Amino acid sequence: MPNILACTDGSAYAASVYDHAAWAAQRLGASVHVLHLVDPHHATTETADLSGAIGLGAKSALLEELVQLEATKAKLAHAKGRALLEIAREHFAKAGVTQVVADQKHGSLADSIEAYDREADLVVLGKRGENTSLDYKHLGSNLERVVRTCKHPVLVASRNFKQVKRVLIAYDAGPSVNRAIDYVASQPLLQGASIHLLSVGSGDSRISSAMAAANSKLTAAGYTVKSEVLPGHPIEVIGNAVKTEGIDLLVMGAYGHMHIRHLLIGSTTATLLRTCPIPALLFR
Repeated sequence: MPNILACTDGSAYAASVYDHAAWAAQRLGASVHVLHLVDPHHATTETADLSGAIGLGAKSALLEELVQLEATKAKLAHAKGRALLEIAREHFAKAGVTQVVADQKHGSLADSIEAYDREADLVVLGKRGENTSLDYKHLGSNLERVVRTCKHPVLVASRNFKQVKRVLIAYDAGPSVNRAIDYVASQPLLQGASIHLLSVGSGDSRISSAMAAANSKLTAAGYTVKSEVLPGHPIEVIGNAVKTEGIDLLVMGAYGHMHIRHLLIGSTTATLLRTCPIPALLFR
């Protein structure tokens, strides 16, 4: 059975993450692993050298209070995590997804995702986390590192979930998006949706040939496909197509065909994630 990893931190995107994961689980016949990570790194105010500011006795009392405060914060973090996972279980049960495992672990998502990705076929997380959920100018601090690390597709949930009926695949003939084409053609996740295969640029012969092959592969898999090459800047052209055509899901390669390896994800991909109010399915 395929397995979906749903990452939650209790942000404003949590319910949408569950909805997207439940949708994917039902489409793929998959189980769901809900993961909440408790980051053990709290502010270490108790390590500051206060001896020059206050007396030794006062310093010892203050340090003891800070240690107690840290212990209380840790207990609250664990209690919050348990509550989040219980909410997640209830959410999936209402959605009809019964194969659900919910875990709370120590660590940061960015540092730990590689281990959890090995057992997943699809990773789902929100565009923004708990600390940036209302900041639409920025993506979540974990997102770019997760996309860079995961070998499996990453479904980036928008603020709200809606059924996926119209899909736009931003096509540049690069290896990342070609992996996306293979996945869409071979997996049932998007079956029944219409697909707009869009390339932005002059439409040189190499890209045109690769795009025709992608169209044929998707058509053979049963999709209704519209292929189009439009001039202009990718961010503007793709963003306009998402808006005017009522696109429900944006499929992209995390890197363009000319990406620089030391960058986390391509600048076009990151900008579209920030500015398009729909979920995105990303491939390395």
